[in-house]
Amino acid sequence: MGDVRIVVVGSSNMDLVVKSPRIPAAGETVLGGDLIMVPGGKGANQAVAAARLGAHVQFVARLGNDVFGRNCLENFASVGLDTAHVTMTPNAPSGVALITVDDAGQNAIVVAPGANARLSPEDVRRAAADIRSAGAVVTQLEVPLDTVQCAAELARDAGVPFILDPAPARKLSPTLLALVDVLTPNETEARILTGIDVTDENSACEAARRLLASGVKVAIVTMGAQGFLLATGDTTEFFAAAPVKAVDTTAAGDAFTGSLAVGLARGQSLREAATFAGRVAALSVTRRGAQSSMPTRQEVEEFHPKMSSF
Repeated sequence: MGDVRIVVVGSSNMDLVVKSPRIPAAGETVLGGDLIMVPGGKGANQAVAAARLGAHVQFVARLGNDVFGRNCLENFASVGLDTAHVTMTPNAPSGVALITVDDAGQNAIVVAPGANARLSPEDVRRAAADIRSAGAVVTQLEVPLDTVQCAAELARDAGVPFILDPAPARKLSPTLLALVDVLTPNETEARILTGIDVTDENSACEAARRLLASGVKVAIVTMGAQGFLLATGDTTEFFAAAPVKAVDTTAAGDAFTGSLAVGLARGQSLREAATFAGRVAALSVTRRGAQSSMPTRQEVEEFHPKMSSF
């Protein structure tokens, strides 16, 4: 899949992860397991997910010039990311995510953006030639909105599909939403964007219709162990999740979005790409960590043999 080219504009963090019997309530202290330090960040997770599936991934990001940043850069090299547009930022620390994972594999996350907050439209413009030659452009909301807007505009001008993972969720302008080809919110993000409490297929469908009415061309509402709902202006379809035992759901949404981009960049139909992404996400939750949980294409095919025909 060396001809599959993707540009990911987004965040890179060092994830500090603690396993805990449960997510602490407000004011509660819970005794957890050992601290694990692993590279993360939604942008980096999605970039690694795509790269491990065989795509050529150009990552546009900022790191702090510190031990976390250097560790992340070494990790990018190890998985084959193109880091020509990854900038070391001397006056800001690297982003850090504090993650608690409970015994059911659910998580609670607080992010300190650090250098991610310095990622600028100019950083994205320097990657304009790569965007023009890409099969998909992906970004998230852990970087400034004007940077996301710039990536969306460059993708539109190049005729390249623009995928937005609206996390962490916030209200978005109609101008930006009109540039989004595929929006991939989870239940919480869909509720924040639409005001609809997503709990099942019917409520997901209602939220998706509202997202489409806001200007996005395709809405895919991911619902964890339930599956996901794919909605376009013409059709709505619910896909049940593959039955797996979840160990850590930390980067399941990133696995989905990164692999969805790979499928679309390969020329798959939207339905094929989304089905493939659902399988990749399901496999990712059977492993611990964020980037460390991202499977290779061979692993996905072994997990679900029918994927080899995609």
